[in-house]
Amino acid sequence: MNNLALTIALTLVAGTAMAESVVGITKDLPSVTVQTGNGPVMIDRIQDTNNEVSGEWALTSRPCPEFCIQPHSPAEGVTTIGELELIDMLQDPKAVVVDSRTRDWFEGGTIPGAINIPYTYVVDELGQLGCEPDFDGWDCTEAKPVALFCNGVWCGQSPTAIRNMVNAGYPADRISYYRGGMQVWRLLGLTVIGGE
Repeated sequence: MNNLALTIALTLVAGTAMAESVVGITKDLPSVTVQTGNGPVMIDRIQDTNNEVSGEWALTSRPCPEFCIQPHSPAEGVTTIGELELIDMLQDPKAVVVDSRTRDWFEGGTIPGAINIPYTYVVDELGQLGCEPDFDGWDCTEAKPVALFCNGVWCGQSPTAIRNMVNAGYPADRISYYRGGMQVWRLLGLTVIGGE
């Protein structure tokens, strides 16, 4: 085989391999489909390997206060999770994923399958999460597994919501905290719905 033929053959093989490569969630999980209020949505990663995070999500140095780095766990007994655990919860019909940001942030783009309960009144909405009102506040014996997130490790909205929920009687062991929030979700090129 001459050099030109060899070069063409190698180029075709490399091109075919590149065309078949997928930016997956994991090696064996290219995408998942979750139910939302508007029907099923596929979560996958942006396939453009040159994609970059831009705008608000590319900022690295927000002033503290109020944008201070949050602790790994916002309350004792709460489990901090990553993207794969959050995706599992999004697929679990018994679990609820809560975007605890204010409505304007939520409308700017959120994780498919998340509902919006802003941190400012999460305690008033515990009924959506399986609690029942009683004379002393809330009876949360039937509380659902829930994961909360906000904008990222510098955002205090979900940690505040979680602490308020625990103080209102929500079992800490049924709460998960997706600390990476929207910034890491977007950094990984995962599907965002609404907004931008």
